[in-house]
Amino acid sequence: MIFVDSGNRADLRPKVIAGGRCLIGGAFEEAVLVIADGCIVDIRAEEGSPDPGALTLNARGLHVAPAIVDVHGDAFERQVMPRPNVTVPLDVAFLETDRQLAANGIATTYHALTMSWEPGLRSIEQARETIHALDRLAPILTVENRVQLRWETFALEALDLVAEALAGPLTPSIAFNDHTSMMMLDRSIRIQDRPFEQRPDFPALAPDDPRLVDLLAGQSRRAGLSAEDYAARIGEVWARRPKVPEAIAEIARLGRAAGTPMLSHDDTTAEARAYYRGLGARVAEFPMSLDAARDARAHGDTVIFGAPNAMRGGSHIGSLAAGAMVEDGLCDALASDYYYPAMRAAVARLEDEKRADRATLWALVSDGPARAMGLVDRGRIASGLRADIVVLDWPGGEVPQVCATLSAGRIAHLAEPGSGMSLLSQGPWS
Repeated sequence: MIFVDSGNRADLRPKVIAGGRCLIGGAFEEAVLVIADGCIVDIRAEEGSPDPGALTLNARGLHVAPAIVDVHGDAFERQVMPRPNVTVPLDVAFLETDRQLAANGIATTYHALTMSWEPGLRSIEQARETIHALDRLAPILTVENRVQLRWETFALEALDLVAEALAGPLTPSIAFNDHTSMMMLDRSIRIQDRPFEQRPDFPALAPDDPRLVDLLAGQSRRAGLSAEDYAARIGEVWARRPKVPEAIAEIARLGRAAGTPMLSHDDTTAEARAYYRGLGARVAEFPMSLDAARDARAHGDTVIFGAPNAMRGGSHIGSLAAGAMVEDGLCDALASDYYYPAMRAAVARLEDEKRADRATLWALVSDGPARAMGLVDRGRIASGLRADIVVLDWPGGEVPQVCATLSAGRIAHLAEPGSGMSLLSQGPWS
């Protein structure tokens, strides 16, 4: 019986992934990967024998690809609060989420941690507890769990926590979100058509508009408030609007000083993209209009869309269709958004729709996201890079199934392929 060490405990045995079709240099080709000390140390043809003590993964008939990098995933929120006002201890929630990530081939994730003026699930207090919990749990997590500081621009009380998080062991990213303006938007205007939020003539409802109570009912349940109290709270927060640009500038200054990747969320205009680009946010996350996406592309910014959008064949809120953006060259990366399996399912659907070839599509969930986050040590299969690898059972026309996920050379997930072929063996392969 072979003991497979999981988690972040040291496993110094060399490993070999043999016989699979590996994604190398933009194409799948048969190769053998040799892994030691958490890195890919050699890529060779089938001939030759590794260290007799190596743990070998027999990938014959399977695909071997760089593991998925997820730059924005908030599915963990449903682990923390599976029902409104029903919370689960953070340790339980994140240990379960970590295992889901590994089972979906995700070796690096950025949890989209909303830092808002709301009480409850998206409060500053909850964000602080979450960051501390992830730091505490890191030694027993199977994949690399990072944080996206999904900052609501009206949450002026978040500045101290942003500074604290930027000093942590794993550099977070910063995403500039303005859902406050979206919630206050005059409902005669679609959110996809709204003007730049900092414009003085932004078309907002009056804070005392009686319709707000009904319009914000969903948000109030998440925050644990009555609809009336939530509407009163957003009215108080809306009064902060003159101070928001200064706060945005300060958060951007902190991000630039830390060298952290910065993103703007749900841009609808080239004006918005230019504003955040000028502050150093060079990633457009889920742009809602062609103007914003094309402006990002014209200025060399990275463009990210949601994998559920591509998996479902369109946006659930009527925004740009990710599949069309991929085909038009306006998408550099996909993110899980709210559903981890969507990363693999999106690639499968886009291949079926012939949006691009298989290797190019897989790069949207590996190399593209890694580059967006400045993670130059992963996202590709190459000698010297971190051994974040996924072994896939991927017949044509099907969603690729994860047989194994390696995170920095450690086995985070292992499942025999449907064929019943044994993945594991000790010593030289045949």
